Amino acid sequence: MDYRESSAATFDAASVPRAGSPERSIGEILKDIAAGVQDIVRFEIKLAKIELADTARRLRSSSALLAGAAVLGFFAIGFVLLAALFALEIALPAWLAALILGALLAAGAWIGMAAGWERLKKIQAPHKTMQTVREDLQWMKEQARS
Repeated sequence: MDYRESSAATFDAASVPRAGSPERSIGEILKDIAAGVQDIVRFEIKLAKIELADTARRLRSSSALLAGAAVLGFFAIGFVLLAALFALEIALPAWLAALILGALLAAGAWIGMAAGWERLKKIQAPHKTMQTVREDLQWMKEQARS
C-alpha cells in the first residue's frame, strides 16, 4: 500500500463541511467563544475565592498563634524586668532601682519610637502600581467608547 492509498483510506470527504452546508455560522461560533471565555472567567474567579478563603483560614490560625506568643512574650519581658528590679534593690534603695530601670526603659522606648517614625516618613505610596491602575482604567474607558 503506497502513501496515496493509505491517506485515501483514512480520509472521509463527507466529514468536511462544504461552503454552502448548514453547519455552524460565524455568529454561532463567536457566541460559543464568548460563552467559553465567560466560563473561563467564572472559573478563575471561583478559584480565586477558594484560594483566598484558604489563605484567610491559614492567616487566622497563624495570627492566633502569634497573638498568644506576643502575650506570653510581654509577660516574659515583665518578669525579666522584675528580676532586674530585684537585682538592683540589692545595691540601691527600692525607689532608686525602680527609677533607674524606668528611665532606661523610657530611653529605649524613645529611641525605638524615633527610629520607627523616621522609617515611616520614608515610606512612599506605590506610585508604579497607582500609575498602572490609572492606565488600565483609561484603556478600559477607551475600549468601552469604541
